[in-house]
Amino acid sequence: MDSFWDYFWLVFACFAFAAYVMVLFSILADLFRDHRTSGWVKAVWVFFLFVLPVLGELIYLIVRGRGMVERSAQAARGYREAEDAYIRDVAGSSPDRDLATAQTLLDTGVISEDEYRVLADRARGAD
Repeated sequence: MDSFWDYFWLVFACFAFAAYVMVLFSILADLFRDHRTSGWVKAVWVFFLFVLPVLGELIYLIVRGRGMVERSAQAARGYREAEDAYIRDVAGSSPDRDLATAQTLLDTGVISEDEYRVLADRARGAD
């Protein structure tokens, strides 16, 4: 590689290949995320994506682009809800809930009055 243009075309080809691979993985993820599409249709899409790569990607994006965005947004909402639930679970419960749980345990006879007072003091100290 002796000239500027050799380096330019090498960089351009690397960029184009990276873009192709990113779009391919995005399409494959969307294709297998869609539960309404049958297995045979998915197999046909995968076949065309590997036999006619660029044309197959363009046709997929034109035909299924809107649904691809909707499925991606729905997946992001699902991940966000799971993350929020995990954070709430790890963060613990509220003092009111701790008091109610301690009262229930006392009422059912699982803990004694002294143990209830200790749990209640802890819950009130958490405020």
